[in-house]
Amino acid sequence: MAEIEQTNSEDTQDQVEEFVAVAAEPEDDAAVTVDADGDDDDDDEELVESEDSLTYSNGVIEKIVAMATREVPHVLGMKGNLMHFVQEQFGAENLTKGVSVEVTDDNRVVVNISVIIEYGAYAPDIFEEVKERVTERLGAMTGLEVAGINLRIEDVLTPEEYEGSEE
Repeated sequence: MAEIEQTNSEDTQDQVEEFVAVAAEPEDDAAVTVDADGDDDDDDEELVESEDSLTYSNGVIEKIVAMATREVPHVLGMKGNLMHFVQEQFGAENLTKGVSVEVTDDNRVVVNISVIIEYGAYAPDIFEEVKERVTERLGAMTGLEVAGINLRIEDVLTPEEYEGSEE
């Protein structure tokens, strides 16, 4: 464990407040932290010297992934779980529906996506396009590297069936 050099009580108070703020965050919404220079190395020496950091909540990463996935032709929609269904019944639109992310020890992300695709479309092409689009968008917007993408086809519908099910 790296030792932190105490310079004055004001710095210590800032560190305590930062620790309390981080500890108060919900555990199920883990965050990804990237060094200020965009490098996601776990270099303890750099972390001690620098007070700069950039952090993304999992919700932000999930939203970027969901929006990128919806851009792919023949992806009609996302398939969420029971919680998403309940939220939608009360009128809440959940943009991260059908997406979950896991952060690896080396600050890369594994993305799990559940989609509804158009009947007649070639699923392997959709998978390749989703991988390309998600990897490009996450890299361009966050600098994060994608460790893997798991795409689950939950249903196939015609566009007319999908529109009818949305109403």
